[in-house]
Amino acid sequence: MTSAAQPIFSKGEDCKSTWHDASAGYNEADTHLEIMGKPVMERWETPYMHSLATVAASKGGRVLEIGFGMAIAATKLESFPIEEHWIIECNDGVFAHLENWAKSQPHKVVPLKGLWENVVPTLPDNHFDGILYDTYPLSEETWHTHQFDFIKGHAHRLLKPGGVLTYCNLTSWGELLKAKYDNIEKMFEETQVPHLLQAGFKKEKIRTTTMAIDPPTECKYYSFKKMITPTIVKE
Repeated sequence: MTSAAQPIFSKGEDCKSTWHDASAGYNEADTHLEIMGKPVMERWETPYMHSLATVAASKGGRVLEIGFGMAIAATKLESFPIEEHWIIECNDGVFAHLENWAKSQPHKVVPLKGLWENVVPTLPDNHFDGILYDTYPLSEETWHTHQFDFIKGHAHRLLKPGGVLTYCNLTSWGELLKAKYDNIEKMFEETQVPHLLQAGFKKEKIRTTTMAIDPPTECKYYSFKKMITPTIVKE
């Protein structure tokens, strides 16, 4: 690491078994969400979350969102002409926010409680027009790889032909862009694309866009001045 800041995860750390009932720390101004001392989401991410939501909703129909957080992407998704919005969330406090939020949304919301690893295998094949995966890593071991467990195991089968996947792992990408890369497109090409190909997606159906962003200096997990939005279409 180039910075002296503490890494997000210490060696061997694993929060998975206690994450579901750990307190969801939404601050009073609703600009930060912290769970077990981890910086899960911050309001400055909004333009990027909206970019992900725009991709996930681009085919209309039924959209699956994995990870609810502060409802930033979810609220943007609801502004599009989708039909159904399925949302998986494992933390009790965040799920309570989700259930309350769902009551006032314009489209049908299907809240699903639990770790995605337990919920996703129960979902049918060829069911979704769009998927947005943005969950928080729950262990040091899966810090940089948890998204691939979902993408390789399930994303391709869950999507309808012509359906679209978008995702991020900012906690990982922020670290990679501090320690190993100074080019975000190269980071994505080298650390993400090989896994997408292994999952069954075609190279010509994977594209990315970047946006300028200005993370606050106190942000613990991301300091790079760009963010990258993937658009991955199932043939």
